[in-house]
Amino acid sequence: MENKKNTYTEDSIKSLDWKEHIRTRPGMYIGKLGDGSAKDDGIYVLIKEVIDNSIDEHLMGHGKTIKIKVRDHMVEVRDYGRGIPLGKVIDCVSKINTGGKYDSEAFQKSVGLNGVGLKAVNALSTKFHIESYRDGEIKHAEFKYGDNILDNNIERTEQKNGTYIMFKPDESVFKNYNYIPEYLEDQIWNYAYLNSGLTLNYNGKKYHSENGLLDLLESKTEPESIRYPIIHFKGKEIECSLTHTSNYGEEYYSFVNGQYTTQGGTHLAAFKEAIVKALRDFFKKDYDATDIRASIVGSVAIRVQEPVFESQTKTKLGSINISPKGQTVRSFVNDFVKKQLDNYLHKNPETADSIQKRIIQSERERKEIAGIKKLANERAKKAKLHNKKLRDCRIHYNDKRGDDEIKNNSMIFITEGDSASGSITKSRDVQTQAVFSLRGKPFNCFGHTKKIVYENEEFNLLQHALNIEDGLDGLRYNKIIIATDADVDGMHIRLLLLTYFLQFFPDLVKMGHVFILETPLFRVRNKKKTIYCFDENERNSAIEEIGKNPEITRFKGLGEISPSEFKNFIDDNIRLEPVILNKKSKINDLLKFYMGKNTPERQGFIIDKLRVEKDLIEIKE
Repeated sequence: MENKKNTYTEDSIKSLDWKEHIRTRPGMYIGKLGDGSAKDDGIYVLIKEVIDNSIDEHLMGHGKTIKIKVRDHMVEVRDYGRGIPLGKVIDCVSKINTGGKYDSEAFQKSVGLNGVGLKAVNALSTKFHIESYRDGEIKHAEFKYGDNILDNNIERTEQKNGTYIMFKPDESVFKNYNYIPEYLEDQIWNYAYLNSGLTLNYNGKKYHSENGLLDLLESKTEPESIRYPIIHFKGKEIECSLTHTSNYGEEYYSFVNGQYTTQGGTHLAAFKEAIVKALRDFFKKDYDATDIRASIVGSVAIRVQEPVFESQTKTKLGSINISPKGQTVRSFVNDFVKKQLDNYLHKNPETADSIQKRIIQSERERKEIAGIKKLANERAKKAKLHNKKLRDCRIHYNDKRGDDEIKNNSMIFITEGDSASGSITKSRDVQTQAVFSLRGKPFNCFGHTKKIVYENEEFNLLQHALNIEDGLDGLRYNKIIIATDADVDGMHIRLLLLTYFLQFFPDLVKMGHVFILETPLFRVRNKKKTIYCFDENERNSAIEEIGKNPEITRFKGLGEISPSEFKNFIDDNIRLEPVILNKKSKINDLLKFYMGKNTPERQGFIIDKLRVEKDLIEIKE
C-alpha cells in the first residue's frame, strides 16, 4: 500500500501569491532576519530598500532632502522627488516585478532594479502606509502584512511633490528586534558620503557631506594614526580614497550605485589590485602585495549600468562589465586608479616618500617574524588534525557554495574553561555553531607587536581557527562571539580578547563581526512556569508574575547552566551585544586606559563607577 504522506501529485504543487512567497522565504529578498544586533540584519535592509528609492530620485535630479524618523519600531521616510505616478501607487508596493527602473535609459545606474524592494517591506510589515504627492494631488494607501486595507481616491493637496512611507516590521518575523542607533547612523552617513548635495534629516539631526569618500575616510581614521594626508580622486563614474595608518590589518569600504557592498566584489578586487600595480610601477620595485596593502584604509565607489549582485541584498558585486557592452570593471578601475595615483605621487613627493617608508616598514616586520611565523603555522597545522580547542561546525562564512542565509548565520563561541565549552558544545547547532575553548585568561597583548600572535600558541590557534592571518577575505565565521561568565574574571577575559582583536585585527570589530553573548543571570520558577532573567529588573518582574514562594537561582557561571537549558540561549532567541566602536573612540587611547599600566587612574575610575549588588528580594503577600 502506497504511503499517502509520500505521494507526489498535482495537489503537491503550490503557487503562492507574492506576499505569501516573501513571508515564507524572506531570506531570498532581504537576506538574514536577525534581531538588529548585526549590521546586515533584515530590519536595516527594509529601511535601505525604502531610502534607495528616494536616493534614485535624487540621482535623477529630483529632491535634495530626505527625512527619516525611527522611533519605537516605527520607520518614516519622506522624500521630495517626483512622487510615484498616482495611478500606480498600489501596483508599485504590492505587485511583484512592477517598477520604473527596467528601462536602462530612465534609470541608468540606480540601485533598485528588480521591482521587489518596496513589496518586501510591505509584506513583512504589520503596518505599511504610503502617500504619493504629485502636482497638487495625493494618493494614499495602507496595508497589513501586504494586504490592502485602505485605498483612498486621489485628492487635492498642498504638499510638495514626493513620497511618504511609514512601516512597522512584523515582530513575528523579526523576533525581539531593536534598531541600534549607531548602525542606523552609519547607514545614513554612507548615503551622505555617496551623494554630495543631498541632506538627510534623521530624527532631527542633519547629515551632509561635501567631500564624499574623503569625509568617509576621515571619519574612519584617527588623525594621529595616518601616515600621510588622505588621497582622494573623483571621476565621472568612480570615486576613491586611501591612506596608510599605523594600525594592523587592511580596511576597505566599497560601494556600487550608492549601495554599501559589505562583501566587496569585482570592483573591490580591482581596486586592491590597482593600488598594488600603481605603487609597484611608480617606485619601480616589485614589492610584495601584502607589504603594500598592510595598514591600508581605502574606499571605492563606482556606478555600473544594470549591476549584477551575487545576492538579493546586494552586498557583493558580481558584474564583470561596467555596462552591457562596456569595458570590464577590472580595467575601468585599474586604468583610473593607476593614472590618478601616479599623477598624485609625482606632484606630492612627500606623500610618496611616506608610502614607501610604510611599505619598507611592513616588509621589515614581515621578515622579522617570518621564522617564528613558519614554526607557529606548522604547529597550527598539526593542531588542526587534533585541535581540542576547536569544535568546528559544518558550514562556514567563506564557503564558496551553499545558501547565503545559512552561511551568514555561521558563528564561533570563544569560551573559558571546560565546563562552559562543554555546555555550549553539547547544546549547539553543529551546522553553523563552532566552539573555541580558552585554557584560562589569555595574555594581555597591549603594547606588543604582532610577533606575540605567533609566539602565543593560543592566539595563533585562534587566528587560524578564524582564518584571518591574511585579512578578512577568508573569515570562516560571520559572528565571533565572546562567551564568558558575567563575573569579574569573565569581564577580564572579555577585555583581554577585545584587546587582542582591537590591537591586531581592528577591522573585525569595525566591520561588525564581534559580539558578546548575553546569558541569563537568574532563573525564577515554580512547578508550572520557568522564567529566565537577564538582569535584576527582569528578575523582579518574574517574581511578581510567578507569585508566592518562587525558586530563584543565580547563575554564577556558564558551566552552571545545563546543556538542555543552554540550548534556549543560543538558538533563534540568542541575545547578542555587538561590540561597537564609537566614532569618537580612539582605539589606542581606549586600550591604553583599560589595559595599560596607568593603575592609579584606572583604580579611580573603577571606584567612581563601583556598584554594590544586594540580593534583597521582597515577596509580596
